[in-house]
Amino acid sequence: MAGSLEAKLETVADWIAAARHVVVFTGAGVSTESGIPDFRGPGGIWSRYSPITYQEFISDPEARRESWRRSRESYSQFAAAQPNAAHLAIAELERLGKLECVITQNVDNLHQRAGNTRVIELHGNSQWVVCLECGKRYPRAEIQAWLERGVEMPACEQCGGILKSATVAFGQAMPERETTEAETYSRACDVFIVVGSSLVVYPAAYMPRYAKQSGARVVLVNASETDFDHRADAIFHERAGEVLPRLVDMVRARLPALPEGPPAA
Repeated sequence: MAGSLEAKLETVADWIAAARHVVVFTGAGVSTESGIPDFRGPGGIWSRYSPITYQEFISDPEARRESWRRSRESYSQFAAAQPNAAHLAIAELERLGKLECVITQNVDNLHQRAGNTRVIELHGNSQWVVCLECGKRYPRAEIQAWLERGVEMPACEQCGGILKSATVAFGQAMPERETTEAETYSRACDVFIVVGSSLVVYPAAYMPRYAKQSGARVVLVNASETDFDHRADAIFHERAGEVLPRLVDMVRARLPALPEGPPAA
């Protein structure tokens, strides 16, 4: 779509305001604006560490020990992160009644903290740790206290099983329910907005393709080009935190005013 940034925003705002089902799909480019490093970019996590696969984690105690060492060191950066302007704008779309759900590749829980209530997490959630034997879940903050006390390989207090972050590791199967649900919403929407994803990680990157195949307009908000750019209906190569608040303001101006809440007691 040619035209100025303002003109493109106005057009996409028209699409969203008229749409019945809007889906937002987010990747690491949203979270980097909150200070969370991505995995593949310059200075990203994989430029400093080699990935530890799921198979290595469960079979090799040394790999498990190294994984928890890395997690202990990086935890404070993740714990300190706050929702940014892009997260808040996406949450506002839901408040306005114009967002069906968020599908995210991110594991940082920032969409929920911003106010979104319908979030499909394709790669899990780093706020939790799960026992691979009995399924007991622990808050990640609790496990951090163990690590800082000197525990190198946390084990389940209930059954002694291996504990692992409730995120999807390399070589680990994607969560079936969430993946199926994400595909269903992608195929049923009429506007699909990709924010901060290079669309190189599959099967998550199939979601905008499902939307396009079903006739939805696809909007890309990503700092760099993607292999999907030639199929998108609108492209913004600006920062999500700059584009989305302006876009949502335009959408709000096109909608009937929301009723005010009850008066304070």
